[in-house]
Amino acid sequence: MTTPDFSKLDKDNIVDFIADIFARRGAEEYLGEEVSISEHMYQSGHLAEEAGAPEEIIVAALLHDIGHFTNEFPDNAAELGIDSHHDRAGAAVVAKFFPNIVTDCIRHHVSAKRYLCAVDPDYFSTLSDASVLSLKLQGGPLTAEAAEKFAQNKDIEAIVQVRKWDDEAKVPGKKTESFAYFAPMIQRVVDRP
Repeated sequence: MTTPDFSKLDKDNIVDFIADIFARRGAEEYLGEEVSISEHMYQSGHLAEEAGAPEEIIVAALLHDIGHFTNEFPDNAAELGIDSHHDRAGAAVVAKFFPNIVTDCIRHHVSAKRYLCAVDPDYFSTLSDASVLSLKLQGGPLTAEAAEKFAQNKDIEAIVQVRKWDDEAKVPGKKTESFAYFAPMIQRVVDRP
């Protein structure tokens, strides 16, 4: 696995580049879940579309885990006690091409899990075993002070909703649309001023 060369990307080729990543690496294991990483991401986008979310939020849900493709961490990083920081890596990759709300949802979807664990006593029980493991590596629930600060993010509602779709998008065998279906929408979001 080699680190992609992001310096050659622009608004005209970013969607094709992401499509190629999904095609080459989408079948990889998703951190111990019973779905592949592409199945998980397609399910997230599908849930957002099904809920009637705006295109920017559908794209954010679809691409929230794009950071898993931007590094050299092994597939079993969580089992090895390594936090790959895929949230920050993914946000750094898309920031040049996508609106801030897309980038914010990607950058903060891990913190949103930590936030929800801090403010919603029932939320933790909804997490998969793999998500509980990654929560430990990611620092556990936010402190009350950190949760209060996180709640002040201007995109908090979208970030938290993307997180919730992330948690739900782990259903083995669930049928969703493929990348080709989402590609025109992704390009429209990229092309918006």
